Amino acid sequence: MTKILYLLRHAKSDDSVNGQKDFDRELNQRGYYDAPSMGVRMNELGVNPDMIFCSPAKRASLTGEYVCERIKYNQEQIIFDDDLYEASSRTLLTKINTLDDQLNEVLFIGHNPTHTYIAEYLTGKEIGNIPTCGCLKICFEVNSWAEVSKDLGKLEWFIFPKDQEA
Repeated sequence: MTKILYLLRHAKSDDSVNGQKDFDRELNQRGYYDAPSMGVRMNELGVNPDMIFCSPAKRASLTGEYVCERIKYNQEQIIFDDDLYEASSRTLLTKINTLDDQLNEVLFIGHNPTHTYIAEYLTGKEIGNIPTCGCLKICFEVNSWAEVSKDLGKLEWFIFPKDQEA
């Protein structure tokens, strides 16, 4: 059986303004353009998650709203998980390993450097950096999410907003 993990980094956000918490940062103009555009690309690639988990940070939740609209996923079914904001790689791996095995395709919307670190750990590929609004598809030939571990994932694709600019 194949389990599919999508990792999506939030779209580009504004720098914090005086007194603003990092958690509350909004998307900037580029982010408001990239999130729907990436949603369209993800839809064209057949992204159809059974469940979406998202950091509750403003920039991540806004990214999730735009992407969900394009991949035709009910936004009200997004699971906002406080642990995904400032999560360590270990925390994210634990989330993955404890997923319900009835789920075959799962999307996590969150932050760097965690997304890059976990993608490299799971695939054994040097990714370096997932840019803002970058998304990866990683496939695992396992029967249970609990089996997902180091170097077991196959990187199917890695897309990001500027990869089509040349």
